[in-house]
Amino acid sequence: MSDCYMKGTWRSCQQKDYVIVEHHNHFAIFYVVIDFQLIEFNSRFSQQIVELLTLSSTLDPIDGFKSFDIDNICSLAEQFHPHDFTPNEVLTLRRELEYYKIDMLSHPRFQNITSLYELCRRFVETKKSQHYFLIDRLIHLVLTLPVSTATTERAFSAMKLIKTSLHSKMENEFFFFFSDCMVIYVEREITDIINSDSVIDDFYNSKPSKVQLQL
Repeated sequence: MSDCYMKGTWRSCQQKDYVIVEHHNHFAIFYVVIDFQLIEFNSRFSQQIVELLTLSSTLDPIDGFKSFDIDNICSLAEQFHPHDFTPNEVLTLRRELEYYKIDMLSHPRFQNITSLYELCRRFVETKKSQHYFLIDRLIHLVLTLPVSTATTERAFSAMKLIKTSLHSKMENEFFFFFSDCMVIYVEREITDIINSDSVIDDFYNSKPSKVQLQL
């Protein structure tokens, strides 16, 4: 890494004696990649989205609720969810949060939790959602936030494959069939684990059918 960095045809007139391999990798490669990533993040996420994600991270239970901050959590509810929390509920939320962290750190079922999803599930299992109903509401709102357009872009990519010229000629009554095909294709990771026989059995047991579904 301390050798001189050689470029081009390695002719002496093309070389810079003060540039070593470590300097080249550090400034010409590493910094350039970091700058490119920052440009991409800034173009995809506005300042408002960054603030939303920052405030939402204060609910993260990782490392023993290390990021927990009552002021930021209340700001999250007040700024980004004004239709879900009234001013009086924000005040009540603050009081809930004062007891919430103490309870979570002492409760054995909430030790070593690593995700907000797991925290939400433990809330339901221990019925803590009934005691901290406003915190539970805020966690649900954070978990359902669409922080990117990846799902939408994936759906449009799937549409290009499914919406063929023959499908485009379908009449209106086949619209729901096309929509179902889209869902199955986009969520194929889920549909791949569904047993087709169980689906046939459900249809067979739901109502009489003129077509024989089972042998």
